[in-house]
Amino acid sequence: MQLKKLNDPTIDQLFEAILTLKTVDECYIFFDDLCTVNEIQSLAQRLEVARLLRQGATYAQIERETGASTATISRVKRCLNYGTEGYEMALSRLGR
Repeated sequence: MQLKKLNDPTIDQLFEAILTLKTVDECYIFFDDLCTVNEIQSLAQRLEVARLLRQGATYAQIERETGASTATISRVKRCLNYGTEGYEMALSRLGR
């Protein structure tokens, strides 16, 4: 499933490159070249916010535990409730 807002050959190439990575160490190497430390931390934070929201944590608990802003928490919650179920798919596959 391709989303119209992301449908682009260069984005396909990026996702295909990510799919070639086989270990967490390879991910560290690739993402270190691709992203800034802050960008990687922001992505990780959003995934953790989604995990905590799925567990029923409050905004205050999530803010305390992750340092995420209420705007970030709200955005992630909106994606969980009305998005394409990407967080749900990834988190359920992680088995957390």
